[in-house]
Amino acid sequence: MYTVVVADDEEEIRRALVRKMDWNGLGFELVGEASNGAEALELVEKLGPDLLLTDIMMPFIGGIELARQVREVRPSTQIAFLTGYEVFEYAKKAIQYNIISYILKPISSEEMSVELVKIRKLIDRKFEQFRSSEQAREHLDTLSFIMPLLLDGYSHADTSNRSSILSEADRQGLMVPGAETSYCVLVTSVTDGSGINITSKATVNSFDLILDKYLQHVSFYTGGRVITLLHGTRRTLVKYLHIAVEDISQSVARIMNCTSSIGISRIGDDILNLHELYVEAMNAVSYNSGTAGNIKYISDVENDYFSDIEMYENFVAEEERLVRNGQAGEAGAACDRLFDTLGNVSKYKLSASFIVPNLTSSVYKILYSVVDKEYADALQEQCPLQMTDLNGNIDSIKAYCRKLCVMAAQLVEEQCQKSGSRHCELALEIINKEFADPDISLVSVSRQIAVSPNYLSSLVRKETGSTFIELLTRRRMEEAQLLLKYPALKVKDVALKCGYEDQHYFSYSFKKETGMSPIQYKKSCGEEG
Repeated sequence: MYTVVVADDEEEIRRALVRKMDWNGLGFELVGEASNGAEALELVEKLGPDLLLTDIMMPFIGGIELARQVREVRPSTQIAFLTGYEVFEYAKKAIQYNIISYILKPISSEEMSVELVKIRKLIDRKFEQFRSSEQAREHLDTLSFIMPLLLDGYSHADTSNRSSILSEADRQGLMVPGAETSYCVLVTSVTDGSGINITSKATVNSFDLILDKYLQHVSFYTGGRVITLLHGTRRTLVKYLHIAVEDISQSVARIMNCTSSIGISRIGDDILNLHELYVEAMNAVSYNSGTAGNIKYISDVENDYFSDIEMYENFVAEEERLVRNGQAGEAGAACDRLFDTLGNVSKYKLSASFIVPNLTSSVYKILYSVVDKEYADALQEQCPLQMTDLNGNIDSIKAYCRKLCVMAAQLVEEQCQKSGSRHCELALEIINKEFADPDISLVSVSRQIAVSPNYLSSLVRKETGSTFIELLTRRRMEEAQLLLKYPALKVKDVALKCGYEDQHYFSYSFKKETGMSPIQYKKSCGEEG
């Protein structure tokens, strides 16, 4: 059964929709109703409905702007517009915002039932396509070109081949004509309720159905993951990336009743550096952010780019993963397991000449990317690398590696917790200072603190128990209550000072928060004085 929120500012029409429709019989569960666009947006963010049925001419936040903002916070929600003939062509401008149906008013209950059945079938089809076990349609020619660049990398020493690669990329449609092309890599897996990875080639098809709505892309399945190369202008990637990955995450949860894990690289501008982006996305998946959900941007956890990770020994690679994940106990156990096997001279020399320098390099690259510099410096003092001592015996090498990995993992775990809290603090500081800006939003604040909107949204919910919109509204109302105490300030002036260009929207929000209209509040303050 699909969940639905109904929004219409005409109470008679809204109440008729709510009471007269046999929602359950039509395959829907009514979970909320709203009398204006602002209230509808709040309900969508809180309840995450499958369908928003809304009048297009709504107060405070109009239908098309509402559809745009809904896509920002809940891209998997489908939208059906109730609209009159006079605005039908205008309504169709919102087709890019997951509009599943346009319903012309006036409409009878019988006609609405027919429309809702059509909508349910459309959503059924979308869900079925997403669940489909059909093998993804693979563009073999493009994949044979892309996969080596992503998985194996390009040797920059081979300058003679560079022009031919760029030419082939253009032929494959991986370059934007007349503009600089940017790239981003996603690494995604799906696990069921038992924690079993159920990602398959069919998953590629499901993800492509979503990504087709937003960005140019090439996807393929390998090693229990779906690897996706997104390409387009940097502006396009920045605009749609967080929406697309949120849509994938929400769809996996809602349609498949499973959990996704999505690692996202930085945005790069050179197709010859795709392998570096792939490594970043893989590294992002390996982090346990300790703060926010299943969508992991490498830029949220690593402050700076570090050099490529080559084919280290299995031990070094395992320790990298455990340190990133903040698993101190497991990191120590991995050291014990390895060094218990180092009994002969050749293995001893390997531990001294390869494992120690590579492990040290890898661990400190992670630390200087994730933790504050002074903590990484302090670890070097507590766990100094003295090769003359380490050459003495295998026990000293084991002790050094174990101490380094365990302490580094502890630092990462602590820093991830601290950085998440700090990001939330920064967001609250921005809200506190810039609440009067009518254009302030989750996206604008996330840009200021250099994290993704998905990460910030989940983080704010976890740290405060409130949504971003609720925090912003609360801060604006606090300021409004202070300003309304000044007799010289009109309600319109107060609204503008609190970030509301629409006085009616301000009055609605104020009454919802305080139980009184701004005028009533002003009078009560005067009586108290």
